[in-house]
Amino acid sequence: MSIKLLIADDEDFIRNGMGNYIRTHSQRIDKIYLAANGQEALELIMQHKPDLMLLDIQMPIMNGLQVMEEADKAGILPKTIILSGYDEFKFAQKAIRYGVEEYLLKPCRSTEILERLDKIIDHLQGKSQEQASDTHNANRIVYGALEYLNEHYNENPALADVAEKMNITSGYLSALFSQNMNGGFVETLNRIRIEHACIYLRQNQLKTYEVAYKLGFKDEKYFSKVFKKITGMAPSEFRKIHAKG
Repeated sequence: MSIKLLIADDEDFIRNGMGNYIRTHSQRIDKIYLAANGQEALELIMQHKPDLMLLDIQMPIMNGLQVMEEADKAGILPKTIILSGYDEFKFAQKAIRYGVEEYLLKPCRSTEILERLDKIIDHLQGKSQEQASDTHNANRIVYGALEYLNEHYNENPALADVAEKMNITSGYLSALFSQNMNGGFVETLNRIRIEHACIYLRQNQLKTYEVAYKLGFKDEKYFSKVFKKITGMAPSEFRKIHAKG
């Protein structure tokens, strides 16, 4: 089976670097197409119908989510791995409804991306109907869990609480998050919280400890530690750079 890959990223060094790495280290991918924006990506999908796609979320002309929407409407959406920055997390969640295979947070290692591509190729070359159904159900569960977390992130929901809402075991839900969200349940919840923290800090109306409590954190120091881990800067630094007014 001939495998075709599309790499869509507006950053030249990522797009070209990943293309060169895969050409050098993979004997399973026969054709690699490169797109510098969403419009180019969609045109290449229409023309060549690639089997796999590495897709950046934020791109000129059309973003990654719009590319997936249009390709899905045309019935030719490739198996997709999302490459996303921390502040694009909400977009990545929406992509799950289109059956995105993987979600990777930038920066990510080339070796890890190639491992994920190999896993998808394994499925493409030998997946049974039952396995396909399992993948669809898993995506549906993860999407539902993410919607719940987006609505209840400030209530400090536990894994067991969300699993009960989805009518599955805690262990199964934990495994699904680890497999699909480039991190476990707690990491995913914290990314959602930090998304909202960035909004509050930009508004510049609440003190840092007030933002922390509003998000469900019980300790301001822990909130600051999580914030810095995800964004690369302290809340005070982020506020100074991004605050309105």
